[in-house]
Amino acid sequence: MRLAYFDTELEAKGPGLLLRDILKDTAPIREVRALIEAVDPDILVLAGIDYDAEGRALAAFNAGLARPFPHLFAARPNSGLPTGLDLDGNGRLGEARDAQGYGRFSGQGALALLSRETLGPPRDFSTLLWKDLPDTLLRPTDTGAQVQRLSSVAHWLIPAGPVTLGIFRATTPVFDGPDDRNGRRNADEIRFWQLLLAGHFGTVPKAPVLIGGANLDPDKGDGRRGAIAALLGDPALQDPTPRSAEGALATVDWKDAGPGRMRVDYILPGAGLTVTGAGLADPVQASRHRLVWVDIAR
Repeated sequence: MRLAYFDTELEAKGPGLLLRDILKDTAPIREVRALIEAVDPDILVLAGIDYDAEGRALAAFNAGLARPFPHLFAARPNSGLPTGLDLDGNGRLGEARDAQGYGRFSGQGALALLSRETLGPPRDFSTLLWKDLPDTLLRPTDTGAQVQRLSSVAHWLIPAGPVTLGIFRATTPVFDGPDDRNGRRNADEIRFWQLLLAGHFGTVPKAPVLIGGANLDPDKGDGRRGAIAALLGDPALQDPTPRSAEGALATVDWKDAGPGRMRVDYILPGAGLTVTGAGLADPVQASRHRLVWVDIAR
């Protein structure tokens, strides 16, 4: 069974515009579809695909695939969800940085699950307040500490055939200030999964697979790298270390004065699952990220 994660970076600048691009079959849409068709996963998690309440964009994208997926899941993310507060302290309300998660509009840059395996009832932890996470790195003096949710996009736990998917995309650990608010939140979004696997949030899934974007490399870049290193070393999980054809682990290349090539996108099967293959797809123009795939035995 092949699982894949791809941060498509298809998010648009306004609501409804991604659906417009899908219906117009623009070059980035065609490119992303072609890559998915080439990898041919059984379970696919997409990031950077805008959410709409009726699921029209996701349905239209799926319908355009050569082999559409029979099961789809998406839920309203925290990205762009208004808090009503001036979280960035610039004196203006309703801006992207004032939302529960960065977003110009509610639903921008969301997550979606496409599956050939039957999906079970989801558990959505996206409403969990950051302050309620055990040993939280949130400070009582942080603006909005009483209303700030942990998830910048989402944390979902969804049964899919023989496995249970832990799906997320964490905030970037930069673009803040000396208070390191984004760095602290990023670390806690990642640490959530270790707490879940330790039983802090109810029944622990027997065959978990964590799949998503941590926005953090264990060896380079800004951020609290110990958080992702701890997750990669958790005995409940295994790291297949997917590599490119050149043997590199980097899943993204942030050029143009950015941090360069980093490993920030992950698929981490449970320790009891048998991994039979893993890799990174060749890059495409539509996204700076590579598609990550892992094969596990049924």
